[in-house]
This record gives sequence, C-alpha cells and structure tokens, in this order.
Amino acid sequence: MAKTSLGGHDGPYPAPVEIRGGAVDPAWIDYNGHMNVGYYGVAFDMALEILMVDHLGLGELQVNALGQGPYIIQSHLHFLREITQDTQFHFHFRMLDADPKRGHYFAQMISTSDGHVCATQEALFMNVSHDTGRSVAYPDWAVARLMQMVEDHKSLEPASQIGQRIGIRRK
Repeated sequence: MAKTSLGGHDGPYPAPVEIRGGAVDPAWIDYNGHMNVGYYGVAFDMALEILMVDHLGLGELQVNALGQGPYIIQSHLHFLREITQDTQFHFHFRMLDADPKRGHYFAQMISTSDGHVCATQEALFMNVSHDTGRSVAYPDWAVARLMQMVEDHKSLEPASQIGQRIGIRRK
C-alpha cells in the first residue's frame, strides 16, 4: 500500500472506533431545555471529522492536499434520549460498507456518565472533486483503508436502528 502524508493509519481499526470529548455547547439548548435537533447533526459531523482525519487520513486533510473530500449524501438520525446542557458524550463509529467512491457508516452518541445511547446516525458519504463538483474515486490507499475498516467492523453486533425505514407504525 502506498504511503501518504495525509495522516491516519492503515489499521487494524478498533471495533468500534471510539471518539471522545463531546460536550453540549450552551447555544445548542432550545426552549424545551434540551439539545436542539439540528445540533445532533453538528455533533455527529464533528466526530466524523475526527474519524476521517485521525484514522483514515481523509476529511479536511484530503481537501487541502487533493482538492477532493467526503460529502454526506444521505443521513438518518434516531433520537433515543434527551441531551441536556451538562451532558458529556462520546461516539462509537462502525463502517458498514464501502466502495471506491463511497462509505456507509453507523454511529452512536453515548452519554459518558451512564453509557446510554442518546442518538444514532446512519449515513452515506461520497468523495467529491472540488474542481468538478462530481463524484471521484478515492486514492487507492484510502479505498484500502475504508475496506480494512469495513472488515474490522463486520463482526460487531448489528444495532436495531441500522437500515430502519421512517414512517408511522400501524398495528
């Protein structure tokens, strides 16, 4: 595998990858006294960037060096428990699938104080050229890393939120 100066590593990857240090910004609290729905996406995105940079050598590093980077093209959030201003949280990420242009991941936002899952995100990202605005294959080293992460995560227990449809459940 070709070496890269972008960072990250070639694996093996922890199963799941844990991203620590999440905290609620006071500006994220809404009139209901809990974290506003829109900020869950912000928190997941901030944690995803750490995964991309620290483990895969992608994200902002990739954009700066190669003029291409990951775009989220689909995301599904499950809100399982309220998060209030003093809640500290961390994330567990698992890579479900990947191909030369895309990755499919599942992440859990977990309360650090008691270990309860507060929210989940399942998302699909695609590598996009900043020159053309169109999808482009990741460099070979990045594809190998994504595939290694999929392999390292394939034995994880499936979470009930993965692949769920949205809709009103009728009895």
